[in-house]
Amino acid sequence: MSDSGSSGTHLNKGGVLGALDERVEGVIKDFYDPKFEGRRLFSELIGTFFLVLVACGGAVVNAQSGGQIPLAVRVTAPGLMVMAMILFMGGVSGAHFNPVVSVGFAMRGDFPWKRVPGYVVAQLIGAILAVVFLRATLGNIGGLGVTEPGPGISATTAVIFEAVLTLGLLSTILGTASGAQNIGVFGALGVGAYIALAGLWSAPISGASMNPTRSLGPMIVSGNWNDWWVYIVGPFIGGVLAVGFAWVLRGRGGGIRGRIAAQGDVKLDVADPSAPPKEAPPE
Repeated sequence: MSDSGSSGTHLNKGGVLGALDERVEGVIKDFYDPKFEGRRLFSELIGTFFLVLVACGGAVVNAQSGGQIPLAVRVTAPGLMVMAMILFMGGVSGAHFNPVVSVGFAMRGDFPWKRVPGYVVAQLIGAILAVVFLRATLGNIGGLGVTEPGPGISATTAVIFEAVLTLGLLSTILGTASGAQNIGVFGALGVGAYIALAGLWSAPISGASMNPTRSLGPMIVSGNWNDWWVYIVGPFIGGVLAVGFAWVLRGRGGGIRGRIAAQGDVKLDVADPSAPPKEAPPE
């Protein structure tokens, strides 16, 4: 009994668990290291650029090609792009690409509030650049992918749909990035699949934006501000509800797994030739 306890203590101090504890401490320090913030913001800008390029590009290319991009393809493509971007750079910035996600993680205590404005600005710039690219290369066609309520759909109905759809989206994101339910990069599958599925059944109602920057980007470039408030109010209502649901289902946030998923781990371990080699943890 005493030998087992002694061995357990030794393992906690210098063994595998000790190495893991040291790694976690290092990751936490990296979260708040300002020298990594530029890399994170660039990641959010590029990720949002590609998301909006696909989301708005479907409508633009469809108009340019005479209707060769069916609606089902146009609404599935953003989900696949988000999946790819999470796998590609989720470890750098947390792969938010959406102000609602940044605010939701902050409300859960997984992301510092002081970093939210920078993320939102980077996301908006990425969205605008994507639409500018589409307009410069293909022209001002297809409404530049502006999201609007469908024919015969009121703004009230559209905002309710955006709220409910975003509730499901952020719940999926928070659920796959929390505690024992953290599934790492495979969370990309759940998030990407949800975006595609939401678009497949609800795009004709509200456009299934679920992302203020995705909607504001084409609105700013095209000057079409019809029902703009729907795509800000709806997603943020859904986001707040999702944070409340997460609290009921999983309790408070702020755990290390949720923080890693929300903030990324951008430290690059580069060997220093002058440094003595590290000893392996004892078995």
